[in-house]
Amino acid sequence: MREGSMGRTKIKIPMMAAAALLLMLATGSVSRAQSPFAGVVANEPAATLLLPYFEVDLNNNTPQGDTTTVQIFNTSATAILSHVTIYSDLGVPAFGFNVYLTGYGVWRLNLQSLLVSGVMPQETASTNQDPMDIISHKGPDSQDINFATCNGILPYTTPISGATLIGLQHALTGQASGNFSGNCLGQNIGDGIARGYITIDTVNSCSTLFPGDSGYFAAGGTGIATNQNVLAGDSFYVNPSKNHAVALPLVSLIADGANPATSTSGRYTFYGKFDSWTAVDNRQPTSTEFAPRYVNAGSPQGVNFINQGTTEIVWRDSKVAQGPFTCGTPPSWYPLSYEGMLIFDEQEHPQIAPTCTERPCPVAPTLTPYPAVTQKTVVGGAQLPTSFNEGWIYLDLNQSNAADSSNPPVDPSAAQAWVISLFDEGVSGGGNNPSSTWEMGEKAPLLDSAENANHFVP
Repeated sequence: MREGSMGRTKIKIPMMAAAALLLMLATGSVSRAQSPFAGVVANEPAATLLLPYFEVDLNNNTPQGDTTTVQIFNTSATAILSHVTIYSDLGVPAFGFNVYLTGYGVWRLNLQSLLVSGVMPQETASTNQDPMDIISHKGPDSQDINFATCNGILPYTTPISGATLIGLQHALTGQASGNFSGNCLGQNIGDGIARGYITIDTVNSCSTLFPGDSGYFAAGGTGIATNQNVLAGDSFYVNPSKNHAVALPLVSLIADGANPATSTSGRYTFYGKFDSWTAVDNRQPTSTEFAPRYVNAGSPQGVNFINQGTTEIVWRDSKVAQGPFTCGTPPSWYPLSYEGMLIFDEQEHPQIAPTCTERPCPVAPTLTPYPAVTQKTVVGGAQLPTSFNEGWIYLDLNQSNAADSSNPPVDPSAAQAWVISLFDEGVSGGGNNPSSTWEMGEKAPLLDSAENANHFVP
């Protein structure tokens, strides 16, 4: 039983249970099913890849415009087909297309080319669409086969039409989109930056379906989507105006139709909100608790070393299969809440929101630093204030503020997420002026899996 008293959390463990716990820890016999780390996401080939955040500056279509690039590759000799879905920052599917990869094939996309110029993906076509092997090249050890469903679809030879491209740009900047009957799909921040996230699934046929559409998933990978755990990839956040670029791996999500955690109806799976929590997608979920680091201005990290700030990229699951909505009327779940947060400095001093008298907070926090499905949040900014220059954050992003029917039955409060820290650094050129700057990124340590979510903040 957990009790809150004067800002402290007490956990009472019966004597017999405590003795059993000590014995299990001593013998290493804690079962994987009981561990919150069972099912934790690893960087390995998977059936689904997640790019948790992208941004493209639509105001600048020159090479100096901020953009995000995506690279995927096939780790097997078997040729595969994949489906790419682009979502708004509030989690609404906005655009999709298909990508064919020969065995060991690689494919890349600069989102600026797609979202600013309308250039569809190149160098992707299976055998019948590429009989001379000049589009999707085949290596000596690579399979190259035909997907008949891609006839007339691949290769993409024409750009996105003007009206459709404008509608897509509006959809990803929170404006009324002609592609969706004048409705909105995201936040209208007003800065001309297209934001959202991307999923990439292995599939068995070319289609125009989104993951939430009927037939896309079926148990055991028998729908449009398959359970082929062969995809890997990475991304680059590119900021030419600052001469910065950050590379990070895509999030790998294993599909397993035999694991009860990813095949039992009612369990939390990655696409659960799209298949009514039936687990037919078979994809492992991400984590719900994280420990991101931050290093801000004023941090003494070394001689002539300047810390200019930390920004968090945070992707979250609204647990609602959100569709387009009336502009000016955000979805009922927005903004997303969270169970708890505790900010530490490097001497272990804690700092919490002043409205909290116990942890997790008994009421919704007054600050909403991560209100959308995906976003960037400045550590030390208005929505995530801290007086510390450096430290780490114990972050519990579980939430159940959506309708009960939109929560996984096994653990209605569980809510998967992903957290990345971006560090803006420099070397002093005298005083506080950096002579050179760079940006670094790292995945926040994972403290659990949504398969067995923690609900705890120290």
